[in-house]
Amino acid sequence: MYSLFLKEIKGFLSSITGYIVMGVFLVLTGLFLWVFPIQENILSRGFADINGLFNIAPIVFLFLIPAITMRSFAEERKTGTIELLFTYPLSDMQIIMAKYFASVFLMVISLIPTFVYIVTVYKLGYPEGNMDMGAMWGSYLGLLFLGAVFSSIGVFMSTVTDNQIVAFIFSVLLCFLMWLSFDFIYSFHIFGKLGYVIKNLGISQHYASISRGVVDSRDIVYFLSVIVIFLYMARLRLQSRNW
Repeated sequence: MYSLFLKEIKGFLSSITGYIVMGVFLVLTGLFLWVFPIQENILSRGFADINGLFNIAPIVFLFLIPAITMRSFAEERKTGTIELLFTYPLSDMQIIMAKYFASVFLMVISLIPTFVYIVTVYKLGYPEGNMDMGAMWGSYLGLLFLGAVFSSIGVFMSTVTDNQIVAFIFSVLLCFLMWLSFDFIYSFHIFGKLGYVIKNLGISQHYASISRGVVDSRDIVYFLSVIVIFLYMARLRLQSRNW
């Protein structure tokens, strides 16, 4: 399993696409936080925080994560190496987990350079270091869980098709629906008390909750449950393979 995990990471980083994907993430977040005259611009806000990053990153993740996961199984099927993959002394779930953890690892690598923003804002604070560190680390934790959920969705969609572009598009759509559709339904106020339950089925509600710096076990259980559901569906898809 570990060798397959390393193989996935090396395969992604050995292609120019991998560096482009991560580079685009860093460039976009940097532009929105420091250059573009929008509400999230740190210099315009006048506050020593990087909350803008946690408002922008989920939107960028909608495209970044599917770009990372789209090749997981789709490329294997298209090139015909999927049969060789199943000759490994690994179960279907171990194969899925190796590819999933590789995707999460790559997502974490993409986030590490954003620590530069923390140091910069820390120095810009008045007095120096005047930052809400608890809320900031809570937001990073929420972003990690968000990326982990999007990765599970992307891996699942990659088992559905042998076309990477199709896997990317449908991953983006499904991630978007899981992110905002439940809030959209809740906004109509037609379900009464049930509306709050529907709202809590969406990712954004739990992401916003954990980003406040309060780690609620209900949010953790929600994220882990969604991850397990999509990885299990990926396993069912592999078990019903007809290629």
